[in-house]
Amino acid sequence: RYLRPMQPARTDDSPVFRYLALGDTEEIGASCHHIEVGGTGIVLDVGMDPEADGIEAVPPLDLIQHRPVDHVVVTHAHHDHLGSLPVLVTRHPHARVHMTEATQMISDVLLPSSARLQRRRLREGSATAAPAYDVETAEGLAYVIEAHRYDRAFDLEAPGTDADVHLEATLYDAGHVLGSAGVLIEADDRKAGTTRTLFYTSDTKTVGQAILPGGDYPEGPVDVMLLETTLGADPDAEQVTRKSQEKAFGEAIAKVIARGGTVLVPTFALGRAQEVLAMIDRFKRRGVVPKDVPVYTAGQMRAMADIYDKTRTTTPRLNPEFEVFGVEQERLPRSDQRLFQLLQKPGIHVVSSGMLFERTLSNVIARQLAGDAKHGIFFVGYSKEGSPGDALLLAAAKRAEEGLDEVEVKLGEDAEPQPLRAEVGRFRFSGHSHRRELLSLVDKLKPRKVVLVHGETAAKEWMADNIRYFHPDVEVIVPAHGEVVDL
Repeated sequence: RYLRPMQPARTDDSPVFRYLALGDTEEIGASCHHIEVGGTGIVLDVGMDPEADGIEAVPPLDLIQHRPVDHVVVTHAHHDHLGSLPVLVTRHPHARVHMTEATQMISDVLLPSSARLQRRRLREGSATAAPAYDVETAEGLAYVIEAHRYDRAFDLEAPGTDADVHLEATLYDAGHVLGSAGVLIEADDRKAGTTRTLFYTSDTKTVGQAILPGGDYPEGPVDVMLLETTLGADPDAEQVTRKSQEKAFGEAIAKVIARGGTVLVPTFALGRAQEVLAMIDRFKRRGVVPKDVPVYTAGQMRAMADIYDKTRTTTPRLNPEFEVFGVEQERLPRSDQRLFQLLQKPGIHVVSSGMLFERTLSNVIARQLAGDAKHGIFFVGYSKEGSPGDALLLAAAKRAEEGLDEVEVKLGEDAEPQPLRAEVGRFRFSGHSHRRELLSLVDKLKPRKVVLVHGETAAKEWMADNIRYFHPDVEVIVPAHGEVVDL
């Protein structure tokens, strides 16, 4: 830590942000960025790839082995932004870790749970790689995390670095999920009398959802903006409104219940699950869905609901009075026999995973419901190409296009092809801003340079073309994996 090389003197407008992309730059994978300024090293997010096992799921931290790592800022608790934190802290034990108070509460649950899941998958044979970290390491992180409130600056100092460069960071509500934050880094060169600013949007939502309001952002201009591009290649996302999607979602659930069927809503345990429950509560209060229809939840989403409720008066909310556990819900039974019996009766099952990954509860239930036309399987989020959720959506699209009553679908590599007769729908309740909303952030923050991150290649290309068209004075950078860029 104290043997890092001397930083070269600069004669221009220092300080300069030196950027290194550690995460996947060609698709949405483990998010991780390294910023060096004034000799201080800052890691923004340290996610884990949900489709890989063991150390292969961790960003290539060897690329920063000989670079300073003084601070880690985790923007939110989704696994693709948080999951590899125990590995990084083990390698850089002196680094200070920063996040919001809500994100810390969630990480205290999610990281030990991830360690247990990795161990179980290896034991069961569904994974071949050893866990990236153990439960004890994950639980020990609680002692190294510094929790911060929104809009309150904190220092990013590092011993032995350029004393003339003062660094501080401020977290802004990102509107994406409970505790999510954008990060503003300000580098003040006292000797030169200059200040450089960098704002990392992370995953962000500019408009409100069912529980959370839209994000909050610093006043522009900023020098550098790291901009997410998740929905950059999705033209449909900008054509629909949340109000219309919520109306269609409620009506679809009601039709399935009316014909005696069961509704499966595969969803992410953090964020989307709580939003779905809030919508179901509205449907019941408005008479769209019968009040006596049971709602079933399971696993981590119940722990997340508890954190949502505990923080409802201390974090941004549309309605601080709303409680997720105020929505009547039952716990799904553990035994296969009782679950099978339950699926024969009308009900709404809100369970993870959102992409129907194999050996998850949503995949188990989907296989049982898929063959009966009275049931409904309704997606409320993103399904990555090649996932079982994507396979189900493609099969349903083929059935509709060809006017068939049924098609075959394979819900996992270990699954046998089975008939798909159930109704399948997709509703847009993304926690990400669509591409026009992302362009509006460029309008608002007026950056000199934009670095496009966290998106597939086509998404980055659309965003780059449109930023250059509407803002020809803005330099757009699409970094390659492992590339060092002076910003």
